[in-house]
Amino acid sequence: MTVGTDSPAQARSSTPRAPEPPETGPEPQGTSPAPPGAAAEPPGPGPVSTDVFAGIDPDDLPDGLVIADETGRVVCFNAAAGRITAVPGDRALGLPLEEALPLEDLKGRRWWALTDPYGGLSTRRGQPERNLLLPGGREVLVSARYVREHPTGPVRRVVVSLRGTEARRRTERSHAELIATVAHELRSPLTSVKGFTATLLDKWERFNDEQKRLMLETVDADAGRIKRLIAELLDISRIDSGRLEVRRQPVDIAAAIGRHIQVHTTGGQSPDRFFVRIRPQLPALWADPDKIDQILGNLLENAVRHGDGTVTIEVAPTTLGDDGEEGTEVTVRDEGPGIPEASMSRVFTRFWRGSKRGGTGLGLYIVKGVVEAHGGTITVGRAPRGGAEFRFILPVGTPAHLL
Repeated sequence: MTVGTDSPAQARSSTPRAPEPPETGPEPQGTSPAPPGAAAEPPGPGPVSTDVFAGIDPDDLPDGLVIADETGRVVCFNAAAGRITAVPGDRALGLPLEEALPLEDLKGRRWWALTDPYGGLSTRRGQPERNLLLPGGREVLVSARYVREHPTGPVRRVVVSLRGTEARRRTERSHAELIATVAHELRSPLTSVKGFTATLLDKWERFNDEQKRLMLETVDADAGRIKRLIAELLDISRIDSGRLEVRRQPVDIAAAIGRHIQVHTTGGQSPDRFFVRIRPQLPALWADPDKIDQILGNLLENAVRHGDGTVTIEVAPTTLGDDGEEGTEVTVRDEGPGIPEASMSRVFTRFWRGSKRGGTGLGLYIVKGVVEAHGGTITVGRAPRGGAEFRFILPVGTPAHLL
């Protein structure tokens, strides 16, 4: 920052430094330098020195920053604080802290009167982050730090951090949606399992073997749905926490594709609906076989359920990045209506559904997390014949001892 500028942003956060003392000879007789550690005279109210920020402009901070001096008056009110509180920074400077930030707790009590940062116990170091209310009832996340020159000394500065609650509310809303989705998806198969098992236990002798088999097959299928949903929830938890493990082994991607196509044809799909093209000279792929099955299963199921016409699966060698690392590229496309351009950016988010044909809306979110856990990338676009086209690229992941 340039000292002496007329910029309002800099005026809110800096003040001219004291001039350097002139170079003189030995100190006059009868005087002695101040002992090390002696406190200088406290300055009067005014903007905070740039020395506090080590050359960082407070207006560059993403969170609101408010600093009050030892008298309780505001000496710094950065741009983010002005945006969050809707109070211009130049109006807040010099005001008492409780006037610049008239905060209340969720019970309507004045926060500064409750916390009393300049009084009370001298061992207090601040206040943890909590939800408080601005005038008008708008919520804001506030934390405070009490700066003392020594542990039990008087408070020299109160540093307050302000953050909006939008990000936290989005997270809470996402969690609530996840719970609601899981509850809805679990209700149907659990009701079926409970109903059939209760019926069989109560009236076993009334049913012939064929009827019993049909009921048990239904129970087994619904139990499978519950198992898959629980597996999805565990995957989401591991992806969000960065704990998704990848156990790399040699993977025959062509054989894996063949297995998934056989599942669909056994389930009633025509073999002619699938077209597979495997390019020659594929590099050896080291990946987690279960995770590859998960990726292929989700993409093929989406193509069959939401698309029309022929489902094309193409596997080809490719290179990644500027260093030319070998990789395997897999493309899955259909000939259905495709994905609207406006929805392309939301395809890999939680709960996105391309149609009303069922599903939790979590599959593609998990696919993206699994691909990225392998160090790969996945994209979505429009297929040549108008359907959806998903393409993921995986590095071959050859272990170092085989290179």
